[in-house]
Amino acid sequence: MLDERDTDGAWMPTPSIEPAALPAQSPAKLPRQPKTAKAAKDLPRPTRKEAEAAVRTLLRWAGDDPAREGLRDTPRRVVRAYEEFFAGYDVDPKALLARTFEEVEGYDEMIVLRDVRFESYCEHHMVPIIGRAHVAYLPRHRVVGISKLARLVDAYAKRLQIQEKMTVQIADTLQEVLQPKGVAVVIEAAHQCMTTRGVHKPGVAMITSRMLGAFRENATTRREFFALVGGAAAQTPTYG
Repeated sequence: MLDERDTDGAWMPTPSIEPAALPAQSPAKLPRQPKTAKAAKDLPRPTRKEAEAAVRTLLRWAGDDPAREGLRDTPRRVVRAYEEFFAGYDVDPKALLARTFEEVEGYDEMIVLRDVRFESYCEHHMVPIIGRAHVAYLPRHRVVGISKLARLVDAYAKRLQIQEKMTVQIADTLQEVLQPKGVAVVIEAAHQCMTTRGVHKPGVAMITSRMLGAFRENATTRREFFALVGGAAAQTPTYG
C-alpha cells in the first residue's frame, strides 16, 4: 500500500505485515480522462521550428540571451535530445511482444530479467527518473525474446511518467499479450524532483511493484522472485 509523503516528491511504500495470501489483482484501470480531453495521439504535434522557438522562450524566461554564442544552437540541441528522451511515444509496446516462441522443450519455470537500467522523466517537473526494473513472468505456452522485455521497459520509460503508472503499464502489457501464469515487475528509482529541488533528499530510492497471477496468489513464487532479483527488491513488499 502506498502513502503520499510529499506532493512535490515521490510516493513511498508504507510498511505493513504481509498476509499469507493476497487478494486477486486485476489489471489496474487508469483514471479516465474528461470527455472533453483529446488523446495525446490526436493532438497536432508542433513543428520543429515551433519547438525550437519554445526553447528560446524558456531561455529568455530563465534570464539569459538565446542569441549569445553559447546558446545559439541550444534550441536545436534540446529538440533533438527530446526526440531521444521521449521516443517511447512512437513505439507500440504490444507490438514489441508480438513475436513469441513455443518450442521451449516444456520449460515452464520463472523467467526473470533483472537490473534493466532505464531513464525516464517526471511528468510533474520534467526532470530525470533514473533507476532499474526487474521483470519476470511464468510462461503458460509462449515465451518472448529477452531483449523484448528490455525494449518494453524502454517503451514506457521514454515518456513523461510517474513510477507507479509505469510499473502497472509494463506488468499489464506483459499479462495481456503473453497471457502467462503470472507477471511480476519491481522498479527501483531515484527521482531528481526530490533530490535537486523541493525537499532536497539525495540518496533516496523509491520502490514500486506489481504482482499478477501466480506471483500474487502464491507466497512461495513471490519469495523465489525476490530472492532472484536480490538487492533492495529482495524485501518482499506487502499489500493492503
